[in-house]
Amino acid sequence: MDEGLPISYQLLHAGVPVYGSDGGRVGTVGSVLAAPEEDIFHGLLIYDGDHHVRFVEPSVIASLHERGVDLGIDSAAARELPPPEHAAPVFDEDPGEMSTWDHWVHKLTRRGMDWKRER
Repeated sequence: MDEGLPISYQLLHAGVPVYGSDGGRVGTVGSVLAAPEEDIFHGLLIYDGDHHVRFVEPSVIASLHERGVDLGIDSAAARELPPPEHAAPVFDEDPGEMSTWDHWVHKLTRRGMDWKRER
């Protein structure tokens, strides 16, 4: 089977087949979890044949190709991958803090942000 050329996670599309190390089809890519502006790849959400969503962390992925994702685990182990744990965190700025000393230090040094995680 020709999976095409190796690619970056940034070029991976939903619907691409996912295969275990034994060659068995595990499912398809649902979405790529990443922070491209920071070049951070968090993993994949895949849909298996039974309409379950599984989370695949980067350490389990052997390679990404144009027409296929190869895992470093076999199909049986891939079916036991956990579902996603929770929704993505939400961050917000507090306009009242944007005039504080810390805000201006963050702006001048570009070392921090004023974002606070919402609970």
